[in-house]
Amino acid sequence: MSPPPAPGSSAGKKRGRASDPAPLWALLPEDLVRLVAWRVLAAAGGGGLLDYVRFRAVCAGWRSGAASPRGRGVTDPRFHPRCWMMLPEGHCLHPGHPDLRGHARFLNLDTGALVRAAVPLLDEDHLAVDSVDGLLLLLGDQYQRGAVRLLNPLTGDVAELPPLATLLPPLVDTSLYSCPVLYRIKRLGTGACASASFKDGVVTVMLALDAVNRVAFATSLDRQWSLPTWKYWTAAPPLAFQGKLYMLETTPDYECGNNVHKFLQVGPPVYQDEAASGGVLQPPEVIATITGSKFCDPDYLVECDSEILVLGYRGASMSRIVICKLADLVQQRFIPMRSIGDNTLFVGGRCISVSSKVLSTVTGDNVVCTHPRKSYLAQYHLSSGTWSPAIDDCSLYGRAQGPSSLVHYVVSCCTRTLWNRGIVLRRSPPGSYAWMSQDQVSRPR
Repeated sequence: MSPPPAPGSSAGKKRGRASDPAPLWALLPEDLVRLVAWRVLAAAGGGGLLDYVRFRAVCAGWRSGAASPRGRGVTDPRFHPRCWMMLPEGHCLHPGHPDLRGHARFLNLDTGALVRAAVPLLDEDHLAVDSVDGLLLLLGDQYQRGAVRLLNPLTGDVAELPPLATLLPPLVDTSLYSCPVLYRIKRLGTGACASASFKDGVVTVMLALDAVNRVAFATSLDRQWSLPTWKYWTAAPPLAFQGKLYMLETTPDYECGNNVHKFLQVGPPVYQDEAASGGVLQPPEVIATITGSKFCDPDYLVECDSEILVLGYRGASMSRIVICKLADLVQQRFIPMRSIGDNTLFVGGRCISVSSKVLSTVTGDNVVCTHPRKSYLAQYHLSSGTWSPAIDDCSLYGRAQGPSSLVHYVVSCCTRTLWNRGIVLRRSPPGSYAWMSQDQVSRPR
């Protein structure tokens, strides 16, 4: 019989560790683990999905008690990476470029976290058309069928939608047919604004097609896109919000000599049965109106803190920016906001709200845009009503004079046709007031 191990020996330590009880946090009841997991996922601050994945990685008990996001990343809105935006790479490195090796960078617009994720579906054959709730709308086989897919880039889940080529026959009499045959599908999808809704595992997508001023819709169960006969005309880029599309239409009122601004709401489509067939998309509904005498020039709709804000300029000089809530306009109240808190709004073809703690050169309560009268990238401080440069002198001209500011990258995300080509905007050299892309600068070797 062998003697017991001496105190302090390795055998004694191993035997002691084997007999240690499991940590109490690893023995939490499964229903409590599930409750905590859902709260982690829904936590404010924008890190929900990644924090949830980290929560499941703590131990086997927590992993089994919290549902896996894989397989649910598209159909279950709780697993959408809402606060994450794919960043352009610049220097002709479009998403899917071979040099990126199937990876893309994503920025959390609330926390500033930056991750590099493997996205195999981003390849030479797929074009990222839009981002909705953090999901990427991809257009594949751009010159033949135009396969449409909705991808969660952080879980890898994909929802298949009908090919965009099914829209071409109904559009035979439109300006789209002045485009060469080979490029019609790409022209139709480029610049589209996507809205998505989710119910019982079925994905419904609406596309505001800027190329033809029409809205198409389809579900993940359909074989082709549906196209209502009505058209839309918008004075501001469409906004997707909570499964609906919002637009701004401006018409002249010759009697009072002012413009009338109408705010429109579209969708989602209504289906007659549970099989999601025979859907009908009603024409845009006017939910609010305001005359030009009250709000001279509304130009943008932007989501901020789960509300829709209307942004425009005051007076012909366009020296001051005015922001109000769409919900107030619906109630026939025009109440300019004095502050938007810790947020910074980037406006363009697509408007983005970013927490100011993400950016070092831009403080909160600001709007970042090209100055309306001087061609430079400016920030407008809402509380003080003052303009100033949005970037410092070191990064003013992008990588031509030094490292690009993160502001350059976020601004580039506001133009879909540049964002999906990996282009980062920069200022042209001194003496010129034009804006250029980094693709016009020789790529470093």
